[in-house]
Amino acid sequence: MAIDNKEQAVSQSAPQATEQTVNSSERQGEPSATDQPSPDGFKGLMALSPLLVFIVLYLLLSLVAHNFSRVPMTVVFLIASVYAIAMSGRYPLKTRIDIYSRGASTPNLLLMLWIYVLAGAFAQSAKEMGAIDATVNFTLNVLPASMVLPGLFLAACFVSISIGTSVGTVVALVPIAAGVAGQTGSNLALMTAVIVGGAYFGDNLSFISDTTVVATQTQGCKMSDKFKVNSMIVAPAVIVVLVIYTFMGLDLTVPAHVTHVNYLRIIPYLAVLVTAVCGLNVMAVLVTGIVLCGIIGIAEGDYGFYGWLDAMGKGIVGMGELIIIAMMAGGMLEIIRANGGIDYIIRRLTSHVNGKRGAEASIAALVSLVNLCTANNTVAILTVGNIARKISEKYRVDPRKAASILDTFSCTVQGLIPYGVQMLLAAGLAHVGPMQIIPYLYYPMAIGVVAIGAILFRLPKRYS
Repeated sequence: MAIDNKEQAVSQSAPQATEQTVNSSERQGEPSATDQPSPDGFKGLMALSPLLVFIVLYLLLSLVAHNFSRVPMTVVFLIASVYAIAMSGRYPLKTRIDIYSRGASTPNLLLMLWIYVLAGAFAQSAKEMGAIDATVNFTLNVLPASMVLPGLFLAACFVSISIGTSVGTVVALVPIAAGVAGQTGSNLALMTAVIVGGAYFGDNLSFISDTTVVATQTQGCKMSDKFKVNSMIVAPAVIVVLVIYTFMGLDLTVPAHVTHVNYLRIIPYLAVLVTAVCGLNVMAVLVTGIVLCGIIGIAEGDYGFYGWLDAMGKGIVGMGELIIIAMMAGGMLEIIRANGGIDYIIRRLTSHVNGKRGAEASIAALVSLVNLCTANNTVAILTVGNIARKISEKYRVDPRKAASILDTFSCTVQGLIPYGVQMLLAAGLAHVGPMQIIPYLYYPMAIGVVAIGAILFRLPKRYS
């Protein structure tokens, strides 16, 4: 999950994957997460049980209700969080709560929460001054109806590989995709998924993505070499997804009379895209967009100064649920880590490796499961990177392919979990439930399938 600057992103993610001081209670003699022996067997499964409680409870309640949007994720995370704290009996209650609170307030998570706040303020102020409508009308004027879906996907791929951040791509393009869905009467969740999928194209392949940086550093290979191997693996997925979107787009119809485009109102989104591609910090990008929305909106008479403030306020409040979900997910996952859940996964998956194919499969399974438990693909790669390198050296797996496997599988899992920061952000901007988006995330699914094929059939041959 790239954010803005690769050094900043890696340094902020690393604390989640390394030993930390729990809190002042440790200085008073209470046990810390890193002082305890790692659990085995039943205890290891118990350490992972909060995540299982969340998944099973959410699926069960949704199936009973026959509606995935009927079940509030905040409530399910609350129940799973209470369970996580309650089942961590080897720590005093205060220490358990402190561990949970630490997970809910890591530097990387807090940065994402500030991005949520700014994204909400920008999206709502842009909407009320007409920037979204103007940009959507411009898109519909430029692209024929049949090319809207593949066009948006290619735009997301281009932006994400240019800026190296899936988060920045989601912020810039999801509101436009949501507006196109409204104008064409198409599926909102599908349009949102098109952007989220394209966002992971760059997260996986960009030279300035922090997942690429961490994967190549831990495996000891050049970014250019990793790009060659990685692009060979995912190229079939890109082609297949483009074909799927092209056929799906044949049924789309553009309104007969698209409203005249007010090019002045496009400036905020144009500025956001340009500054993001130029490498400006994503928070600075959003602030730039907010200021431009205010200047143009007031000048055009769309709202007054206080109307602009009110629009920003409504946008920030609209992100409240996502902020709560992100914090509770971070706390629950930190409890899992502190109880040794991640260590248990690593030991179990590395104990029976046999041969190159098995070594590659174990690397893929390691990063996937750890990503599931951390909801952060950079942290997942940091956590298992050195272990993956030892496995690669022992079984002579090409480091370029090992780095590609780490990056690709982490992006697959990050792209499909409903509590990942990108998914929550996209859902908030489009006003649609995360579980409604997941069935249409063809690109993360496709790169997972082709990556599995690359392991099973030893592809690309030159690097296998």
